[in-house]
Amino acid sequence: MGIGDDAVEIRAQGWRTLAALHGLIETALERALQSEHDLSVVEYTVLDALSRQDGWHMRMRQLARAAALSGSATTRLVTRLEERGLLTRILCADDRRGIYTELTPAGSELLARARPTHDRVLADTLAEGERTPELAPLVDALHRLPTAR
Repeated sequence: MGIGDDAVEIRAQGWRTLAALHGLIETALERALQSEHDLSVVEYTVLDALSRQDGWHMRMRQLARAAALSGSATTRLVTRLEERGLLTRILCADDRRGIYTELTPAGSELLARARPTHDRVLADTLAEGERTPELAPLVDALHRLPTAR
């Protein structure tokens, strides 16, 4: 095995470690958000992304990127959240083809109730990752990332 092969294996191992940590976090969050707030992780992600916008709305394309979904999956998700009264769609005034999504008061309230659960489970799961030798270096790297101001 040559140096190039070693580099490929190191990257592959890093990717497997990242995937393992992501799976651990996603599973714990999904379980807690579903049981305590009737929200999936991706639904939480959409509500959270909308809450962080100036004016509290986003174009559907932006929302798809924020949630890492295809356009059609985003449309289906937005429809479900709209039917639950958690967000609404608004036509763009200067581009009738453009559609914005915006949190409703009910969506903001549900997000406010779910955020402590999300944050607690994320912290607990990262602490679990710190105790796992294979995941500990990655969790440490996450802790060292600069925080948004």
